[in-house]
Amino acid sequence: MTALLEVRGLEKTYRGAGWRAPPTFSLQAEFSVHAPTIVGVLGPNGSGKTTLFELITGSNHPTAGVVLCAGRNIHRVRYDERDRLAIHHHQSYQIRSFRRAWPNFLLQPAGSAYPLIHLFDEPEFSPQDGYIGFMLRFFLRLRSEQRLVFVSLHPHETYQIDILREVCERFIFVQDGKLFHADDWLALVAHPPLSAYLGGLAGYAAAGRVGMA
Repeated sequence: MTALLEVRGLEKTYRGAGWRAPPTFSLQAEFSVHAPTIVGVLGPNGSGKTTLFELITGSNHPTAGVVLCAGRNIHRVRYDERDRLAIHHHQSYQIRSFRRAWPNFLLQPAGSAYPLIHLFDEPEFSPQDGYIGFMLRFFLRLRSEQRLVFVSLHPHETYQIDILREVCERFIFVQDGKLFHADDWLALVAHPPLSAYLGGLAGYAAAGRVGMA
């Protein structure tokens, strides 16, 4: 069975000015997701979350490795069709643009008419007027339609913790360009660096599950 997403030996390294400049930041990732899932992504600002999403959608080119979306190398798919495989919704649900390095006629078609992978990068949630419930139902509907959903949040309120543990089935914690994978919420909160990252919210995150209002 072809995985919905396969990330193999992925690396993105940024360097300072000059060809001999030392690396300023490096992201490494290796994982796969075979079944429709909602994945929660957390990590400090500047840890590499957005870079990871850009690499998955093909809007950023890797230093090494490959990203396979439904078996297709996203960086070898036509630019105007990459969002039919993976789409990056950044903050206020704007779509990220692609950096073009090759003409479209040299690239392969997506082979899909509708995005298979949806990546929500720190979406804006309002705790008023039922908007959170609407978005959670939307994420669950995408999953029921056999889609893979990533939800990246930088929690600064308890309701954001509730959102993550309400709908996410597995988690990725990103710190300093390294990924820690957790199969459930309990495994995530048992990871010591997560407590340091959450600060005052760590106790709430480690407490029993609280249902959404």
